[in-house]
Amino acid sequence: MQISVYISATLRAFVNKQAKIEIEGETVREILQHLQDEYPESKNALFDENGALRPFVSVYLNDTRISTDGAWDSSVRENDTVLLLPSIAGGAPVGSVISDERRKEVSLDDSEIERFNKHLMLREIGVKGQKRIKAAKVLIIGLGALGAPVVQYLAAAGVGTIGIADSGEVSLGDLQSQVIHGTRDVHRPKIASARDSIKAINPKIKIDTFSENLDADNIGDIIADYDIVVDCTDNYRTRYLISDACALSGKPEVFGAVYQFEGQVSVFDAKSGPCFRCQFPSPPPVGLVPTCASSGIINTLPGIIGSIQANEVLKLIIGGGESLTGKLLVVDTWNNRTSIVNVQKDENCPVCGRNPSITEIENFDYEDFCGLKPDEDEIPVEGIEAEELVRRIEKGDPLTLVDVREPHERAIHRFPNAIVIPIGQLARRQKELDPDVDTIFICREGKRSILAINTLREAGYKGPMYNLKGGIEAAKNIIFSHEGAWL
Repeated sequence: MQISVYISATLRAFVNKQAKIEIEGETVREILQHLQDEYPESKNALFDENGALRPFVSVYLNDTRISTDGAWDSSVRENDTVLLLPSIAGGAPVGSVISDERRKEVSLDDSEIERFNKHLMLREIGVKGQKRIKAAKVLIIGLGALGAPVVQYLAAAGVGTIGIADSGEVSLGDLQSQVIHGTRDVHRPKIASARDSIKAINPKIKIDTFSENLDADNIGDIIADYDIVVDCTDNYRTRYLISDACALSGKPEVFGAVYQFEGQVSVFDAKSGPCFRCQFPSPPPVGLVPTCASSGIINTLPGIIGSIQANEVLKLIIGGGESLTGKLLVVDTWNNRTSIVNVQKDENCPVCGRNPSITEIENFDYEDFCGLKPDEDEIPVEGIEAEELVRRIEKGDPLTLVDVREPHERAIHRFPNAIVIPIGQLARRQKELDPDVDTIFICREGKRSILAINTLREAGYKGPMYNLKGGIEAAKNIIFSHEGAWL
């Protein structure tokens, strides 16, 4: 029978540039052999000198990866499809996202020639590259630790139009790593502080500001006028929202993420490689993976990762260099290790795959996808306010306090009478709890403690359990400044 064989873009040169070929065969092995017979050049591309499939090539039968030839003798059925998918090498020289027409529309005055003279001396940039930088429009979403260096370096580089989006205010704790803000900016909107910093660096830059929360209704309009979107956010909901919007609108997204001592950078561009969903199909359960806010971060890391993001943006604008499209750069600053892994385009991706199920940003429920909506079938978790917890402790009510935070978090604020039980140990250590006494679960933001309670419920624990609402972060001004503070 005839089976449809789909050929990934990087292999099409070996099959007369065809994306889909109809091949006769009863098994995957026969299909691959007939493919080689019909297109002899494909043999060296797919197999090594010993006849083994090259490591960078994956063979899929429908939705199942069968790259080990032990499964190639399975019979195929009518309407089955075979996909040949190599690892996307990435790193190829990139073309500029700025057309020659747009470049020719701008000019550099004498002050700009002096300001950007070090760029002009570089053969790879020169006058044409600097004019492209001036013509470019870049949107930076998130003005925290990553957004700070991205904004600063792109402003200093002379990007003509910079959009900045953030709905938050500067806090004192932000100043350790968010170097675009200063002490005088505490309690100011981040976009106001960032706008002042950009103007101080380069007053000729056009600045667009967006203070509203991003959602499916406004993301499309916000990114519409920009050439590149830079994701400097710190939550999964917004990351998927940004990536989907970029993939559907054909815009490149420069992604960055940081955690403790490790950071990641990639360029997701659905037109020429994978999107964010290809690498990360779904987020972890809410509260399971700690954030930077709950686990800390060395303050130099965002500067390193943000600078690499800015560098990727400039390469996309100028054209040339090796792009991180189809690659993920991982940097471990504590152990001085870096690695680059290939990111495959997922042909079954719901956004950029062969048969996408998400075709409009409005159709997708990001709150539900990221686990931010309560499960209607799940028993609600009861919470207790910090004021009530203080009252009950001072009254001498029998309580069991369980702290599920990481050790370094407890070094800042701790309850000396709390039992310390990491979430992963709760099920086997439930006998340490008294089912006749109220148990209060404590974490930093009140999310992991909810996960802890649900974990114990699944393990069969029947005692009364309560979540400290908002966690330590919401309660610290009440509990730890109290006359009988428990530090």
